[in-house]
Amino acid sequence: MSLREKLNVMVVDDMSVSRGLIIQGLEEIGIKNIEYSTDGESAFKKLAAKPVHLVISDYNMPGADGLQLLAGLRQYGATQRIGFILITGTADPAVIEKGNQLGMNNYIKKPFSAEQLKGCIERVVGPL
Repeated sequence: MSLREKLNVMVVDDMSVSRGLIIQGLEEIGIKNIEYSTDGESAFKKLAAKPVHLVISDYNMPGADGLQLLAGLRQYGATQRIGFILITGTADPAVIEKGNQLGMNNYIKKPFSAEQLKGCIERVVGPL
């Protein structure tokens, strides 16, 4: 069984269209075990109860944004080692720096192709 078949991923995005595009990209590259959440707070609760291998989270969300979700994951024992990719429309250097300080594994700028998403994921988990 390949890594892409074993990898459990959670997509966190408050906008259904964006979330759908991320999920579509994941399916296009062969990732099948995909969960989603619509905000950082509910994502944290789900992940604390059932951790995944990788979180792909939007930055700009109401309530807890992507970096707040990341900070929460890194502070909680069961979720500290989850891979984390931030998706942002503007790769603001201050946001990227803060993400790196919090333990972000990678980021990708919107818009992106399935191939770019695959490369971004592979830099975190290894070859798919």
